[in-house]
Amino acid sequence: MTDQLQWIQTELDTLKDQGLYNHIRTLASPQGPWLVVDGKKALNFCSNNYLGLANHPRLVQAAKEIVDRYGVGPTAVRSIAGTMDIHLELERRLAQFKGVEAAVTFQSGFCANLAVIPALVSKEDVIFSDELNHASIIDGSRLSRARIERFAHANPADLERVIRANAGSYRRGLVITDGVFSMDGDLAPLDEIYAVSSAHDLMLMVDDAHGEGVVGKGGRGIVDHFNLHGKVDVEVGTLSKAFGVVGGVVAGKSVIVEWLRQRGRPFLFSSAVTPPDVAACLAAVDLLEESTDLVDKLWENSRYFKTEMKALGFDTGLSVTPITPIMLGEAPLAQQFSRELYNEGVFAMAIGFPTVPQGKARIRVMISASHSRDDLDYGLQAFAKVGRKLGVIR
Repeated sequence: MTDQLQWIQTELDTLKDQGLYNHIRTLASPQGPWLVVDGKKALNFCSNNYLGLANHPRLVQAAKEIVDRYGVGPTAVRSIAGTMDIHLELERRLAQFKGVEAAVTFQSGFCANLAVIPALVSKEDVIFSDELNHASIIDGSRLSRARIERFAHANPADLERVIRANAGSYRRGLVITDGVFSMDGDLAPLDEIYAVSSAHDLMLMVDDAHGEGVVGKGGRGIVDHFNLHGKVDVEVGTLSKAFGVVGGVVAGKSVIVEWLRQRGRPFLFSSAVTPPDVAACLAAVDLLEESTDLVDKLWENSRYFKTEMKALGFDTGLSVTPITPIMLGEAPLAQQFSRELYNEGVFAMAIGFPTVPQGKARIRVMISASHSRDDLDYGLQAFAKVGRKLGVIR
């Protein structure tokens, strides 16, 4: 190794010493309630496959059929030769599903945030950002070159304070919050945040990546949950979680969507989402519009698992959604807990710094509608056994 790269090895060794090194496991099966992980069958408590759609027969069939018609790749950016009629159909259907004027899709939810934030604000402007917002919001905000002012997590009163403290010092202002916070599973008080932002004539954006397909009527998202249709300027979402596929979406006011088609850099400079992915996403929308059964089952499973975990003595934090953090404190304990769970046939990864603050390491359990009651009971028994072995519960 050259001297110029030795610092990387030193940093990697430090991560291992601190219990922060991420040992990435390998899957050899479709996503589902059970996986083959590093060659071993294990209960899946890791994936964002909320509704079990990632391997749903209708999505698989839709992807297969469209390959015969359109091939496997668009080979162009959307603004040159990459926009297919199925892209426009998906965007129309997503706008209809979410009850907004228009929608535009991107390669991922991360790309959607990198597209929309720099398109709305720049160095003369300010962003008011929840202190626990997702990394993609942080990166998109930095790329915009706007001044970033953070407000206390899910605290509309502190948002008001920060806005007043910066009054008159910017051209345009944008308030950004996650809808469902991915590490804690808590919900942004979007109705109160809207009241503050509208009172100060600020644009409002919510990243609903973990809310779409989960909260709101039939999974229509946090804006629907709070009945704020037409009031939130921008909803950013992903098609890689509850929808079970891949891609990102920006939905909201038609003028913003049209602006992103002209100035959203991932739209302009990265190839379009592939035809089979688009077809599978359309099939997912069909399923969500036909019935709320999968969303209902997701919440039923979530309530059962949380209730039983609390009865065992585990701390599930602030979660009010199917995201269930098992708070453990220090990263080495969380990693050891994860390894012990794997030995018991449960795949549930540890999450530590920098994804969460120091001292807030956890196992994050992702409940799915595809889990049976027997699956959940199997997982509960494993958590109980490991928790007692490591002294986390009695």
